[in-house]
Amino acid sequence: MRERTPEDADFLPAAEVVAALVEHHRELLAFVERRVGDRDLAEEILQNAFVKNLAAFATVRETALGWFYRVLRNAIIDHRRRTGAAARRLESYAAEAVAGDERDDELRGVVCTCVARLAGTLKPEYADALRTIEIDNVPVKDYAARLGISSSNAGVRVFRARAALRTLVARSCGTCAEHGCVDCTCGTSGDAAR
Repeated sequence: MRERTPEDADFLPAAEVVAALVEHHRELLAFVERRVGDRDLAEEILQNAFVKNLAAFATVRETALGWFYRVLRNAIIDHRRRTGAAARRLESYAAEAVAGDERDDELRGVVCTCVARLAGTLKPEYADALRTIEIDNVPVKDYAARLGISSSNAGVRVFRARAALRTLVARSCGTCAEHGCVDCTCGTSGDAAR
């Protein structure tokens, strides 16, 4: 892009380009909004296109509006490409997560066996709270209703049960517990938990 000089009659003055775009802001915004279906997104695309092409205002040789409509079409296409790529990455990630969940079942079995063994050594009401809420996925308020206690009381019970279990796991498994028991080597004797 060459520098513009005062004798360049082919170019529109940059101020004229800006004035034309500001004057037609609503039409430009409506143009983008019809294509993307969201006013906030349309405003973002319009503003980004304006800022991104600010330097090019001095090189416009045709009508400012015709040129900027082409700029906006390209900005909309770029946006769709980016969101399409993001959607494809998200779908891929979701598929990998499902496959990963299936692969992690064996690992969960080993870790859960160790943790379940330790949970069995907790006070009976703590063990019951963890089993019901964490394993059976019963909501805290339903658990509280089943026992005839308040939801806040049940919440405190679960909090204390988790803390007690965390202490037992750390005592039993040592540094293994700091890393999520992924490579559990604490054995099954439970000697350290005593």
